[in-house]
Amino acid sequence: MVPFDMGLPRYKFWMSGLQKQIGDFESPSKKEFSVIDLSLLIGDLFERSDLQGITVIGEVTNFKRHGSGHLYFSLSEQRDDKAAMVNCVMWRREAGSAQFLESGMKVRAEGSISHYAPQGKYQFYVNRLRKEEDRGAKFVLVEQWKRELEAEGIFALERKRPVPKFPTRVGVVTSETGAVLQDIKNIIARRFPLEIWLSPTLVQGEEAHLRIAEAIRRIDGQVDVIIVCRGGGSFEDLFPFNHPDVARAVAACRVPVVSAIGHEVDTTLCDFAADLRAPTPSAAAEMVVPDRAALSLELQVAGDFMRTALVRRLGVSLEEVGDLRERIRPHRLLRRLTERREYVDEIGERLCRALQVRIGRGRAELSELCGLLTGVSPARALSLGYAFVRRDGKIVGSVGEIDAGDRLEVTLSDGTFYVVVQEVKHGSTV
Repeated sequence: MVPFDMGLPRYKFWMSGLQKQIGDFESPSKKEFSVIDLSLLIGDLFERSDLQGITVIGEVTNFKRHGSGHLYFSLSEQRDDKAAMVNCVMWRREAGSAQFLESGMKVRAEGSISHYAPQGKYQFYVNRLRKEEDRGAKFVLVEQWKRELEAEGIFALERKRPVPKFPTRVGVVTSETGAVLQDIKNIIARRFPLEIWLSPTLVQGEEAHLRIAEAIRRIDGQVDVIIVCRGGGSFEDLFPFNHPDVARAVAACRVPVVSAIGHEVDTTLCDFAADLRAPTPSAAAEMVVPDRAALSLELQVAGDFMRTALVRRLGVSLEEVGDLRERIRPHRLLRRLTERREYVDEIGERLCRALQVRIGRGRAELSELCGLLTGVSPARALSLGYAFVRRDGKIVGSVGEIDAGDRLEVTLSDGTFYVVVQEVKHGSTV
């Protein structure tokens, strides 16, 4: 890996020195090496003074802050059709001054190149970091795209659709040669076997975003759900999935889309546009299909519950039928009918006795009332010698109502006669 800040003359000088040192070991006396000897040789090459105390300018990718306090990241650069990357380590004692560090940031790193023999790789050991820019150019571009797409409503929550619970066909947009596709196939085959339709595409490179958008449109409407995915990588590797073309293609899909780009810590604009985001492609496969083992267990539990409920209900019904059968048995029914007849006869007799008693009492009361009425009857008074006197059809109750010469009607118990008053005397008592 060529140090980023080397110019061409210095690079040629460095390479010529490296070739000279290697040539020194190509003498006939030293043609074979043990692994440790070769590692020591390579370590000596990287211990050259012109690789110590150098400054490298690049964009931070794959950043990870370890629990121990050490920082692990890469510095990358892409220019025209060339790309390069160097792995970096910053120990805890120096990491305190790099709290600002994050992926996508362009920095100026100072340190030294060294060979890490246990893993057979070289690393840039950083002891000092400074911001070259607040953000890398592509990171800034992604932030701009994010604002634009958000304004278009591409990320709106009300757009999100649920993934079908029981799909019959799953579409996958990814590279046909990567391990991601095989992982998805294995998981779906294990959990809930169904059709998988691949819409192959490039997932990295200058034209990848165009190919990805085309692959999404190509499979849209032919499956029940689409998984757009790729394995982990640097910010640069995942950059095509940040392109607005991809986000708009996802948002325009007629079926739900699950986005699974990179690892759990990686987030792209494709994730924001999708109906559902999965932390990894394997997790996406688990999200789009049910687990048949879990479904089988649920069915078993439901079956047991229904069976228990049915047995319980049958038991209750048998008791009810037995009770009804006992009630309608002939001898029991006859006994009940006999009891009811006796009861009816008894009630009838009671009614008759009550009616006779009530009628006897009524006759006595009626006779008594008749006697009372007879005692106060006008006819009885007439039979005792009293008379009714009327004048012009009206009862005369006082001598003051009669004058001499009046014609009066007198009624006795056995008839009526008429008289003419000759004289009226007042004040006399009967």
